[in-house]
This record gives sequence, C-alpha cells and structure tokens, in this order.
Amino acid sequence: MKFRALLWIMLFWSVQLNAQRRSYIPSSRDTSVKLLSDDPISAALDSLAFLKLFDNVKYTGEFGRITIPGMNSDSVPVFEASVIADRIAKLDAQSPFKLIYNDEVRAYINMYSIRKRNQVSRMIGLSELYFPMFEEKLAKYKMPLELKYLAIVESALNPAARSRAGAQGLWQFMYGTGKLFGLKVNSYVDERCDPLKATEAACLYMKYLYSIYKDWSLVLAAYNSGPGNVNKAIRRSGGKTNYWDLRPYLPRETAGYVPAFIAAVYVMHYAKEHNLHPIMPRAIFNEIDTLHIRRRVTFTQLANVLDMPTEDIAFLNPSFLLEVIPETETHHVLTLPRSKVATFINNEETIYNYKLSASARTDTASINQALPKVRIHTVRSGESISMIARKYGVTVAEVKKWNHLKSSQLKRGQKLKVSSPYKVQVQEVVAASGASNSQSTEPTPAETQQANNQNDNTAPKAYVTYKVRSGDTPWKIAVNHGMTLNEFRSLNGFGNKTVLKVGMRVKVKPKK
Repeated sequence: MKFRALLWIMLFWSVQLNAQRRSYIPSSRDTSVKLLSDDPISAALDSLAFLKLFDNVKYTGEFGRITIPGMNSDSVPVFEASVIADRIAKLDAQSPFKLIYNDEVRAYINMYSIRKRNQVSRMIGLSELYFPMFEEKLAKYKMPLELKYLAIVESALNPAARSRAGAQGLWQFMYGTGKLFGLKVNSYVDERCDPLKATEAACLYMKYLYSIYKDWSLVLAAYNSGPGNVNKAIRRSGGKTNYWDLRPYLPRETAGYVPAFIAAVYVMHYAKEHNLHPIMPRAIFNEIDTLHIRRRVTFTQLANVLDMPTEDIAFLNPSFLLEVIPETETHHVLTLPRSKVATFINNEETIYNYKLSASARTDTASINQALPKVRIHTVRSGESISMIARKYGVTVAEVKKWNHLKSSQLKRGQKLKVSSPYKVQVQEVVAASGASNSQSTEPTPAETQQANNQNDNTAPKAYVTYKVRSGDTPWKIAVNHGMTLNEFRSLNGFGNKTVLKVGMRVKVKPKK
C-alpha cells in the first residue's frame, strides 16, 4: 500500500515537472489574456494578411522548420510562467532595457505565440528583410540594437501600415513629427513609408528622446504617445520617472506599449521554442539594391519592361503613393530585386521611351474581325504570366482568376484560358512628339502568312511594318510594341547578332 502511494506521488511530480518545462495545446484552444478589442498592436499584425508578397510562399529561412524533437509542425507549445520569466531574465541581463515579466507581458506573448501565429510567421520573414537595415542605422548612431523590435510593435513590419490616427510606415510617423525630422510628404511621395529614410528619422527621434529622459522605457513611451503625454504623466505621478509607476497616468494605448515591446523581444528570441517559423516574402535584404533616378516613370512601365509584378515594385517602394515616381531635380531612390538592376541600367532609356510610346496619339483603322470570347493559350518556354496578359490585352489578375491560379509561376505546356476584350486592329501611329508616321497600315501577304504560321494559332495575329529610326534597338522596338525580344526576333527571322540599320522596315505588332 505504501509502495502504491509512493508511486502515485512520484508520477504526480513527474507530470508537474514536465508541464513546467513545456506543455502543448491544440491550435483551436484559446489561452490568451484578453487585450483591448481595438488594440492597435494587434491591428498592425492583422494587416500582414493583405500583403501580396506572401502569396503562395512556404516556410523558409534561417530559423529552420521543426526544432523540437517529437513536435508536429502545427503544434502550439505553451510554457509555464516560471520558464518564460527565467528566459526574460536572461534577456534582461544582456540588455540596456529593463525587461520584466508580468501579466501584461504574458498577454502579449500569448497574442504573438498562440492567437496570431500565422501573422507572426510573416513578421519573422519580414524581419530578415528589414532588421539588417535597422541594425546598420542603429549602429551608426550608437543606439541599442533592441530598438529594432520597436518597429514590430509599431507596424508589425508592414511598410504600408497606417493607423487610425494617420501615422504611416514601418515606424508610424505622424505627419508633423515626420516633417520635423526631415521626412517629405506631398501628393506623390510620402517618405514616412520609405524604409531607409524613415529608419534614419526614427533613430534621430529616439536619440533626441533619450537626451531628455535618459531611460529607454520612457523613450518607448514618448515615441508612442509623444513627450508631452509622458511629461504630463510624470507631473501627475508626483515626479516619478519609472515607466511602471507612470503607467496608470499614460494614455490607454501607451499603457500596453512597453509590455508589447518586451513580448516582441522575447518571441523573436524564442521563436524556435514556440514552433514559430518564418514565412518569407519574395525579396530579402541581400537580394535587393537601390538606384537613383530623376525622370518620371510609373510602376506599370517598370513592371512591363522588367517583367515583374507591379505589387512587388510597390512593396519595395512604398513611399510612392500613386505608383508613379515623379520627375525631380535631385533624385529619387528606386529599390529593385538585385537580379533586375542590370536590366534597368542597360535599358533605362527604353523604359522612359515606353512611357512616351504609351502616350502617343493613335489614329486607328480597325479591321472588325471579332475574336473568340475564350481561347486556350499553351505556355511556351520563357513566357511569364505578365507577358501572356500583355499579349491578350488583359491583366495578370484576370488570367489568374480565369484559371484559378494562386501564384504567378507557370510551366511550359500548361494550358490557360484567356478571354480577350479587344478586336484585331491595324493601327496608324503618330508619335506624340509630332514625328511623321513611320508605320504602314497595310500588312503584306508575307506578314499575314507569317501570322498564320505562329505556334499559338489561337492568338490575335495582325502585324504592321515599322521603319527603323536612329537610336532604335531590337529591345527598344519590341518593348514599344508590346513584344518580347524573342518574339520580335522570331517574327523577323533575326538572330542574336542582327544589326538594325536606319530606314530598315521590320515587322511589329500593332499598338492596341
């Protein structure tokens, strides 16, 4: 009997000890402490669900996929308070911030590690894009690198985040504060959304706040609510300068700000232990580069010539409000994937000329040859979804919708349904600059035969001739007429080394 009692006691303490180390719950169980229903920190996390940069991407990155033996990929670990408190104490010992553990911090840890796990996985992926940039600027100003986690609390690392009060960007600058620290805002450009410039301004602002309070927790509070509210809280508290003593006197939103910051520091350090893994965006920091440009260009021009989705350009350049980079006497900074930088440099004039050709005046003589409403396009080697969309005069989104595609990746031989909204036209184009007409409106019999012999005989095939001008290149002519370089060469029987001569007539697609 005594032996049985002893056995039960040993079993009880074994279970308790194991629970203290780690326990698991199904994803559907809610163990979080309730936060404010309109909590802006939670709202910032929710905004990540709408970033198209995460469409159809998988768990990747330096964190690895499964790190705890015996744990399923969808397991949600829950740790005892003593375990989390011990971990935070270790982080505190290595940080200039006062990192503590209490119920308020626990509530935000539960939000990050349990309730909003999918959003946090995206945020971890974004951290690999933005944290190297943040660390570089913080090191420049000799500031604690932990301040990079402030952007998690402010925007969940969403560069397009906008608060109800009107704060914008990764660092959530209000209009007045942004202007005070050199961020320009006009109809075309909002530098509060520029990751580099806003990070520089955030460092200057936090350095200024630290010169006032000499306490990083108060810097966080002042960054969120403004130094006026912190000064008021200090007066109302009788002159106290400890954040936790001031907390009852701070605005409601700021009261949760430092707990959320501590929770963010903890979760980012212990993501593996909580089975949190990054969902990576399509571009990471070491795969992008910047260029200086002065002339006006639209995201559509860049997308068409560089053959990349417009939403990718918009994500990398969130400060341009209308998807237009305006002309300037100094320069604007354009961010692109590194693989596209050389293409831009080598074809910069072509990109600008693409704009000019798009704004040309057209006098159109139409051949009212109605096309079938729905056709089947067979994907050829080297074709992208944006090329196919341009070919039929539709959008990438429409092609995806008609074919129930979740990503832009295509395979050679894949069949796509395409419904083209236009009729075949033969156009006479007069350049916007007033140049004389250089295109014949009559396709020759040879051109008609060439059109009928193309591999994809379901597509509209009417061609015109174009007279080569000084400065023309095969790439420039192809882009100006909505063609790929290979299409242009194939249509005219040109090889890679064919040299164009001024006055030569070549075959091109008519402009729609």
